[in-house]
Amino acid sequence: MLSRLIFVPGQPRHQRPLRVSGFGIATAICLLVCSPGLSQEAVATSTGEGQPSRYKPADVQLEASRVYVFVDKTGLGHQHGVEARLLQSTLVLGADKDAGRLVFDMTSFDADTAAARRYVGLASTTDEGTRRSVNQNMRGAAVLDVARYPTARYEVASALPTGQSGPSGLPTYQLKGEFTLHGKTRPLTITAEIEQTRGWLHVRGNFTIRQTAFGITPYSKAFGAIGVADALRIYGDLYVAPTHHVASADIPVRQ
Repeated sequence: MLSRLIFVPGQPRHQRPLRVSGFGIATAICLLVCSPGLSQEAVATSTGEGQPSRYKPADVQLEASRVYVFVDKTGLGHQHGVEARLLQSTLVLGADKDAGRLVFDMTSFDADTAAARRYVGLASTTDEGTRRSVNQNMRGAAVLDVARYPTARYEVASALPTGQSGPSGLPTYQLKGEFTLHGKTRPLTITAEIEQTRGWLHVRGNFTIRQTAFGITPYSKAFGAIGVADALRIYGDLYVAPTHHVASADIPVRQ
């Protein structure tokens, strides 16, 4: 079954309605916004037309691209925002086959960073002691088990324009492929909005999955009185080097 998602501006991100049909990632995992400061600084280091010399067409800019996850609570638990990075990845917008691979660095998942909590709409902050405890539980063998599964990946079969605009008025592309997490693979479809920023294609989308669909038991303690929800909402913000598959004139530019 496929999941199709897109967020609606103007609401806290974790409250934005999703168009989802489908299956269900992990407790605090985090696919496809970087904090405004980070993305602007990283993108500003570009050369030429905005693409660093070491990047090739379709490469994802790793310095700026981020994954964020909103983790809801159950019982007396707490809501969390998680930030993560990608490893070497590619995305060929406009391709009808072999459209790339997004590789998630599971060891980089970091709970309740200021950027993550701000992005998912959580106003409060979390002390360092609590962050360490949450990270230990999240990365440990009972949940993500990053020692055994250090990466997750999204094999993108196609990334085609929909011919429609998203809530922000930007053109949208539909990504179809298979997502592998914790040793299990499930089909995944994402609708993402696209714009140009400093020579990069800025790709933003989100989706929801369930931990149990990937063989992960949501974290809980005190006989279930404290825990996190099974469903996780995952946001991605990527900067991708353009290819000949996309006509620049068709993509709005944001300076």
